[in-house]
Amino acid sequence: MEHIQTVFSFSSLLTIIIGTIAGVAVGGMPGLTATMAVGLLVPFTYTMDPTLGLMLLGGIYCGAMYGGSIPAILLNTPGTPAAVATAIEGYPMAKSGRGALALKVSVIASFVGGTFSVLILLLFAPVLAQQALKFGPAETFLLAIMGLAGIISIADENSSLIKAIIAGLIGMIIAVIGTDDMSGSLRYTMGVIELIDGVDFMPALIGLFSMIQMLELAGQKTHKIDTSVLNQTSKKEKLPKGISKYIALGSGTGTVIGVLPGEGATIAAFISYNFSKRISKVKELFGKGNPEGIAAAESGNNGCVGGSLVPTITLGIPGNSVAAALMGAFIIHGMIPGPELFNEYADRTYPFIISMFVANGVFLIVGLTLAPYLARVALVPPAIMVPVVATFAVLGSYALNNAVFDVYVMIVFALGGLIIKRIGFSLEALILGLILGPIAEGGFSQGMIIGHGSPWIFFESTIAKIMWVIIFILLVPPLYSYLKTFVFNKEKNA
Repeated sequence: MEHIQTVFSFSSLLTIIIGTIAGVAVGGMPGLTATMAVGLLVPFTYTMDPTLGLMLLGGIYCGAMYGGSIPAILLNTPGTPAAVATAIEGYPMAKSGRGALALKVSVIASFVGGTFSVLILLLFAPVLAQQALKFGPAETFLLAIMGLAGIISIADENSSLIKAIIAGLIGMIIAVIGTDDMSGSLRYTMGVIELIDGVDFMPALIGLFSMIQMLELAGQKTHKIDTSVLNQTSKKEKLPKGISKYIALGSGTGTVIGVLPGEGATIAAFISYNFSKRISKVKELFGKGNPEGIAAAESGNNGCVGGSLVPTITLGIPGNSVAAALMGAFIIHGMIPGPELFNEYADRTYPFIISMFVANGVFLIVGLTLAPYLARVALVPPAIMVPVVATFAVLGSYALNNAVFDVYVMIVFALGGLIIKRIGFSLEALILGLILGPIAEGGFSQGMIIGHGSPWIFFESTIAKIMWVIIFILLVPPLYSYLKTFVFNKEKNA
């Protein structure tokens, strides 16, 4: 009761509200990630009360994870890498005048996923942390493969499956540019110093989604949208029936993946999205604006919030980059991550965890309140939208590292992506390969070293065997369907 009273004091509530709204704003700006926001604000908490400082950072974390879905849905510009899966379904809904519904599904799924993960953190953190220690490089590789299986789900129809796979491979090839983490050798940098650390996927993401969309809008003679549908969905359209199943699926998946050290919300979002497509009764609507995909993806990436803090708080092993920044804040305030946090520093740790429930409630209210108004972005004429969004795309790319080179990267990916899209290849598959490729490579390399060159290490543990079964379920049915259709068409043409 004492910890709850601490959280619901005026100063605490004000701090949480400010942090959450700031997080939503940061997440909604392409290039300004939650990691950047938390990392930059950690020094500002030096002079604050430690409990209030942690509440501020927790609010930013929760808000930013949700905020990335807003531009993803409205402008096809994911504010965070985890929002890529949301953009696949959200933007088609916005273009058809159902942007308000997409935003509503997004904020509710984010709230449920975030709240569930924080509840798990509060109740089972020590137990889950011990299980997370069993997760090694081999399992990390298999988890990345599960995420890459989303390339199969991204294919709109069987005829585009080969092109989706090729696009994913192109993304993975681009991802190996830079320094090899194992050998330290340079790969395909072509003497460009800025490529030593590899291609930053955020400028690439901005170019492949935001700038391409603006180039296509600029080339359109007319910009029409059914305003009657927009007005109707802004106020009257209710959540689709059965959507809770996909929210529950994403919440559980995101929390489990978040608990695993070093994993991130992007994998959680795509694996949840992939699962939702496998169990959906309307698979043909995916890629064309299916709220089921938004529900799974958003609850998945927000489920990582509480999950990522499980190993961070109990073991001192960051669940992801944002959790690493938060761990730095804990240490700065004299709170060494470990079991003592729940005993010696219980007066700070428990209020911090409870405050994240409040933060989820804050962005839920903000999202539901603003959804009908934000949806009207679809009505903005291209003459205004194109230069404004293009300006933010350039600023967002530059702000990542204060480097003009990142702007060039964004432009190159925009032009190259436009060509790839015009010839029928999947941009989503390309970006998925770009993001998850390095994770798969790192897990594979480390696994082979630990296994002394034997591939059997990827099959040894019980966790690995279960993951192989899941991968089989995700990949074999669509591939079998494709081969069956291919053989049928071949025999028919013969």
